[in-house]
Amino acid sequence: MSILAAEAHNPLIPPVGEIIVGVIAFAILYFVLAKFVFPQMEKTFVARREAIEGGIERAEAMQAEAKAALDQYRAQLAEARTEAAQIRDAARAEGQQIIEQLRAQAQEESARIVARGEEQLAASRQQVINELRGQIGALAVDLAGRVVGESLADDARRSGTVDRFLDQLDGMSATTPDGQAGRGQGGATVYVPQDAR
Repeated sequence: MSILAAEAHNPLIPPVGEIIVGVIAFAILYFVLAKFVFPQMEKTFVARREAIEGGIERAEAMQAEAKAALDQYRAQLAEARTEAAQIRDAARAEGQQIIEQLRAQAQEESARIVARGEEQLAASRQQVINELRGQIGALAVDLAGRVVGESLADDARRSGTVDRFLDQLDGMSATTPDGQAGRGQGGATVYVPQDAR
């Protein structure tokens, strides 16, 4: 019975040999893990933590750069708007100045054309007056010859008579000494030179 009793042991308590083998295996496993695996895991953990922290720092730096770039963009946009407004104002002022210059040039050209027209009109008037003086002189000489009853064929005499007549015509009023305008044939006013009366 003692053999049977010795062989029958408590199933909850392992045999001493297994405990010793288990402790030795655990010690070897712990040594291998502590020597090789745990340091590698620690390195990986540290590297990953640094990578994550570095990524966060890089993200924060990039966010700060993006914010700075956005601020710079907004400043450039405001500056561009200000410059565009200045260019628009300058263009408007330059356009107004060009309009004023063109208006002044047009007025000068108009004044020049009017002055030239007046000069041409004065020259034409003088030419017509000269032609009329010649015709009136010839008619006056002919009429004076009829009134006087003698021919004024002498050029010097005729020229003096015509000049006096035209001078009197320029200087006299349109009325005769009795206050009535003298009318000739066809209702035209006739002035008779003093030496022809």
